[in-house]
Amino acid sequence: MRKHLIAALCCVTGLLATPLAAETCGGTYKVRPGDSLSLIADRLYKDVGMWSAIHSRNIDAIGPRPDAIRVGMELTMACLNGLPTGLPGGKAVADAQPVVAAPVKVQPGTAAVRSKINLLTGDDYAPFTSKTAHNGGLITEVVNAAMTDAAPAQGFAIHWVDDWASHFDPLLSNALLDLGFPWYRPDCDTMPESYRCVNFLFSDPMFETLMLLFVDKSRPFTFESDADIEGKTLCRPAGYLTFDLDGYGRRWMEEKKITLKQPHKVADCFEMVAKGEADAVAINEFTGRSVMKENNLLDQFEVLPLPLSVLGIHVVVHKTHPQADEMLAMINTGLRNIREDGRYQAIIEDHMARIWAGF
Repeated sequence: MRKHLIAALCCVTGLLATPLAAETCGGTYKVRPGDSLSLIADRLYKDVGMWSAIHSRNIDAIGPRPDAIRVGMELTMACLNGLPTGLPGGKAVADAQPVVAAPVKVQPGTAAVRSKINLLTGDDYAPFTSKTAHNGGLITEVVNAAMTDAAPAQGFAIHWVDDWASHFDPLLSNALLDLGFPWYRPDCDTMPESYRCVNFLFSDPMFETLMLLFVDKSRPFTFESDADIEGKTLCRPAGYLTFDLDGYGRRWMEEKKITLKQPHKVADCFEMVAKGEADAVAINEFTGRSVMKENNLLDQFEVLPLPLSVLGIHVVVHKTHPQADEMLAMINTGLRNIREDGRYQAIIEDHMARIWAGF
């Protein structure tokens, strides 16, 4: 009997001495029967509203319609706010925590050095570019990583000019600086006369963002196809792009199929919808969600699940630049390399964790 007790105690001691498997965060999820992105988000992230985070992360596999998931499809789940846990292919929770944010430090009077390749961006466009954001924002870090990988012999520098109106003309049009970011690309196939299509070349997309519709819960409407938007009043602030409203064969504004309200601020758009002066705010998901939180509108507004559009964010170079093709080939090669070895996804997941923690 004594021997049996000793043996049992030894077994227990051995079990206790065995290190527990580290809890993982993120990973791969296989779609089950009856799943939707909202249900998956609710189950894995404990927040039904994070369906768009899953959609954005898997946009290449799912496509523009979030309801296009299929049973058996494998979706990659980013580690956001410490969730989801226990999925295959995840990373240790400790390794998934973002490091302390490192804002960029811009030296005053940094004139372009003509011996280098000079890239142009601006401030106050979070989460894509912002001096106060980690490493200058999501797109800034992606561009910097791609250029570092490309390693041009003459070197490169990123310059911050906060007057966005000056970027296309005169700074890029006169090759005072070489490449600019972050810029959306219009649908140049159906809108070849667009200023950007006429004058600029675009890199491969650095990131794709969803343009979503934010509606008052007391006056919801269905958006399942473009026909549902005709006759509606949308709101998007003055100065924001509108080419997705006419591109892709829509011609909503050109043929007056919709009414577009353009106040000064995004918050003004939410107020107009709340008052019934517009049907929906049409804005990128990050800006819309940020304004909802800042103005305590999370309980009043909801986000429609079908994106109005999916827009790529690019680096641009003016067509008259003497090295335009070579520069685009260089940055595209760098981007392809960081995608292939995992550096790109590490950057995206780090920034997404910070962004969603803010929501």
